[in-house]
Amino acid sequence: MGETVSIQTPDGPMGAYLARPAAPGAYPGVIVAHQLFGVTEDVRAVADRIARGGYVVLAPDFYHRAEPGVELPVTDEGRARGFELMATLSRTGVLEDVQAAAAHLAAREDTTGAVGMVGLSLGGHLAYLAATRLDLTVTVVLYAGWLTGTEIPISRPEPTLDLTAGIKGRLVYIVGDRDHVVTAEHRAAIADRLRAEGVAHEMVVVEGAPHAFLSDPDSPYQEETWRHIEQALRDGLA
Repeated sequence: MGETVSIQTPDGPMGAYLARPAAPGAYPGVIVAHQLFGVTEDVRAVADRIARGGYVVLAPDFYHRAEPGVELPVTDEGRARGFELMATLSRTGVLEDVQAAAAHLAAREDTTGAVGMVGLSLGGHLAYLAATRLDLTVTVVLYAGWLTGTEIPISRPEPTLDLTAGIKGRLVYIVGDRDHVVTAEHRAAIADRLRAEGVAHEMVVVEGAPHAFLSDPDSPYQEETWRHIEQALRDGLA
């Protein structure tokens, strides 16, 4: 069951897609962070699939301050606009939005109070950042780029990877070995830092998979990846 809801943040209302099981009951909550193109059909499909597994899922519109409700096409023009919108995100704003989404989930009568997060690409970066600062039981990061450098505003002043010591919950990082955004060098740096900081984690490298493969319904890597996502959520939110 899916619907659009409005969540209050310090900067005004934020739209979000809410998906929940049809059966009554109390379920753990999951926040889904969208990729460059906004809360698009494929992001809603991810939320729906997680909800079918027994979770109440929120996919917030992190672009709500700049262009509320935007859904960009996967074209050169859409990608260019996505980079413009990404540049408007700040660490403070993202953390406030995740906190507001978590509070919304916790206040619902159909949730248990436990909250995890799943992030896709740009959203993976947002999820990693949130895990370093907020009380997330489990965080699943899919092919998050820019963690090791300072190329984008939310990776400044220090690289987001340098905040890793703040992660208290479990983190599962999933990436394809043919990802052009997250290179083998980046994967090694992320795994090394998680290990060095003593974070409970798993690094899953999907053989043959490119970037953003979960958004392709015909990708041969879908089901393998979903097994990892679903297992991580079960382990972290049971």
